[in-house]
Amino acid sequence: MAEKLEFHPIDVKDREWMNERFREEQPEACEYSFVNNFIWRNTYEVEVAQAYGCGVIRYRDHKGWRFSYPFGKGDKRAAIEALKAYGREWLGEAYRLDLYPITDRHREELLTWFPGAYVIDADRDDFDYIYRTEDLASLKGKKYHGKRNHIARFMDDGDWSYEPLTADNLKECRGLEKEWVALREEKWEEGVDEETRALREAFAHYEEFGLKGGLIRKAGRVVAFTIGEPLNDRMMVVHFEKAYPDLQGAYPMINQQFVLHECQGYTYVNREEDVGDPGLRKAKLSYYPEILLRKYNAVESDVVYANERDVDSIKRIWQTCFGDSEDYVRFYLAHRFEVENMLVIHQDGRPVSMASFLPVLLKRGQEWIPARYVYAVGTLPEYRGRGYAARILQYASEKYGEPLLLQPSEEGLEAYYRRLGFGTAFAKEHWEIPAETVPEADGESRPGAASSELQAASCVAKKPEGSIFGEEAPEEVTLAEYREIRDAHFDRENYVSWDEDAIAYALLENDFCGGHVQKIGGDILLYRVEQEVLRVVETTLEGEKLRECLQKLLRVHGAARAVYDNRGGMMKLPGNAEPEERAVGYLNLTLG
Repeated sequence: MAEKLEFHPIDVKDREWMNERFREEQPEACEYSFVNNFIWRNTYEVEVAQAYGCGVIRYRDHKGWRFSYPFGKGDKRAAIEALKAYGREWLGEAYRLDLYPITDRHREELLTWFPGAYVIDADRDDFDYIYRTEDLASLKGKKYHGKRNHIARFMDDGDWSYEPLTADNLKECRGLEKEWVALREEKWEEGVDEETRALREAFAHYEEFGLKGGLIRKAGRVVAFTIGEPLNDRMMVVHFEKAYPDLQGAYPMINQQFVLHECQGYTYVNREEDVGDPGLRKAKLSYYPEILLRKYNAVESDVVYANERDVDSIKRIWQTCFGDSEDYVRFYLAHRFEVENMLVIHQDGRPVSMASFLPVLLKRGQEWIPARYVYAVGTLPEYRGRGYAARILQYASEKYGEPLLLQPSEEGLEAYYRRLGFGTAFAKEHWEIPAETVPEADGESRPGAASSELQAASCVAKKPEGSIFGEEAPEEVTLAEYREIRDAHFDRENYVSWDEDAIAYALLENDFCGGHVQKIGGDILLYRVEQEVLRVVETTLEGEKLRECLQKLLRVHGAARAVYDNRGGMMKLPGNAEPEERAVGYLNLTLG
């Protein structure tokens, strides 16, 4: 029998049952505590309910109404189904359940119970920093040398002391908090105001909720304090930490002393996320977390990210649509597949349509902007005609909010992509150079040469002995050099720049296909030989220098002709922007 969900504003009376569900859950994410939800209740309009033996939380942030993942030992799958129905009844049939935060354990449950039904992605800004208690307490090793130095300077005068935070000294911590806020008036942010309200709630209920805290005095004055609580049987969580920012060593001192005095008996300390603040991220990383806890957002969707369970289905789509060998597909998936860069649609319990969206930088005017290169768009033949590929492309445009770039595999597809909002943005270029017969010193022609004359590796070019290139012999080329030469040569409007990881894959893929890479003087040449054709993948060589190099390579490989075929490409701008029709950009090295 279906249970009716009844949400109500979180209240002190909810503490007992919520804590019991959390004890059953043993959560690691900092959001899963009664205290955290109660002290932030006004900012996020927090309400709670029970369903199928689980606790659930609803709240509102900048993304709208969202729900926690069900917590406790009850029937979580049934609770999720109840949340879906509740959301549609409450917010309308168009509502799609939005769950945050979920951890890897929750992600696995969703993928098992609801395959193809939730798009699940993570934001690095939301990851929790989890440290070993022993590391924070001892600060042993060279990597903590700076922390120990700051603490030593703080302790120089010997006029400091640590105290547990109690009702007797709580008022002094309130005074520090007010001074800390006053010091930030010139850098005021809405987040600071919200955190201040939450901290004052923690002060007001400190003893009632059984919170743990500590403070540092210097010359009798409170200069730092921390407030936290047990999150599970093995982990403490630190909700607040404040100190005078201009007092050297105050922050590392309260960090260490709180752990020494209040966190013993716990293996880990969770110091929450950095919310994308660069200074806070640097500070949290400087303590070398044992775990960066990934926290995901899961939203109902008909288009979802491919995941590690989908490999066999992806291989089937790929080989059916593109005819590549299983070895090649495995090679691509091993080197370029990542969760959150391939989208799929499921039917009949498996992916049947797919497309990859690889991150690049796009030159627009004088700026570089993020964009996505669209690769391997394919749908199984028996599922075509249902608009799946178009749906994936539209979803990607909305999801990423970035220009989508692609190179149609054949001219006939250009009209299809144009109907989907793509316009021509990248120039086409095709040329061929036939091999010339060059006489040897004894008058005999030399159509080819031993392969030992040219040695190449996937990411560096080896300088061959007795080089046929004269003074400008091929040199070793690093990934950084390849990218630098490439970026300098092709830099123009709508130029697509790949990062070093992508370039590393391009060179490795070229090597996998029997190709070579050369740095000749200040130029690069990436090519492969297919039967009697030397196919130029990418080069910055031009004019007579290019022709001379290719003629020599044609003799080395015994190839009949050199071919370069850049098929140009198309771009879809985000939103409802009109498609461009300017074939001015350079899109090549398309990793496929």
